[in-house]
Amino acid sequence: MERSEKRFFVENREGMLKKIYLWPARHLTVVIPLVMALGFAAGLNGDTGFLKRYLFIGTFFMIFPSMIGFRLGEAVSLSYLKVVLISLALNFLVVPLVGLGTGLGLLVERPALLAGLALISIIPTSGMTISWTMINKGNVPAALKISVLGLLTGALVAPWYLLWMVGRYVSVDTWTIFRTIGLVVFLPMLAGTMTYLVILRRYTEQEFKKRIKPLLPAASVWVMLFVIFSSMSMKAKAILAESEMIWVAALALIAFYLTVFTLSTVVGRIWLDRSESVTLVYGTAMRNLSIALGVAAAAFGPAAALIVTLAFVLQVQGAAWYGRLLQEGKIDAAFSSLLPRREF
Repeated sequence: MERSEKRFFVENREGMLKKIYLWPARHLTVVIPLVMALGFAAGLNGDTGFLKRYLFIGTFFMIFPSMIGFRLGEAVSLSYLKVVLISLALNFLVVPLVGLGTGLGLLVERPALLAGLALISIIPTSGMTISWTMINKGNVPAALKISVLGLLTGALVAPWYLLWMVGRYVSVDTWTIFRTIGLVVFLPMLAGTMTYLVILRRYTEQEFKKRIKPLLPAASVWVMLFVIFSSMSMKAKAILAESEMIWVAALALIAFYLTVFTLSTVVGRIWLDRSESVTLVYGTAMRNLSIALGVAAAAFGPAAALIVTLAFVLQVQGAAWYGRLLQEGKIDAAFSSLLPRREF
């Protein structure tokens, strides 16, 4: 085989492997329900309880890739102060109240599901915040700042919020929650920072952003699928015995996301320009489900993890639908008569 043919073969094989590697991250709305179904089937036909011992390891490696290149300095600058302050007010005053109200209205008889929804409402923003902001022509630097501040603030206040929100309905050990968040947020953050420094010894920052960073979210997704499979399989028999659990959880999530998307849109139209209002919507409606899933599985069990798993499907779909309506001008059309956009 000639050198050019060998090179073509190698490049073609690498391209195929890259497509396989990236496929789950690009098709979450298909992959997550499929993995849930596989986990459900496995749990009905065998004992998967042994997977629980691997959940922490899975949670660590689910969060770790997103922490490589994490910039703590983004949180301390005073740029984009208006949209950042509004996002903090929504994320830590309004959205938890939405989660609590929705949970008390629909999930009060299912404390574990209530705890899972509370976690979703407490920990804001994810890598998808930045991605969806970029796709829909929002303010990307502001989205990055909101993501960093949201993650750090959410990690620090989550135990106290959980105690206040669901302490009457489910046992909340604040020390256990602090320890769990430390293990699933700050330990991966430390490991990610060290890994990033090692990478920079071989690659420039531009090479990292171009060649390595785009591959990291897919690594998180592969591990996330293991956590979802494990949580679903361990809860399979209980779900079969209480099949309405799925529907009740889905209804609560739909109510939660519809309310958050609507509120953030209204607030953005009143106080922000177009690009920053897009940033605000995706900085509030996108919750950090990877961390919520890790804490739910470790602290509250498979039932809490179940509602977070369902949230992955609904959150991605909601972000996509909102973006489509935004690009088609239907969001502006729906609100223009009641709330004409202010000019800044």
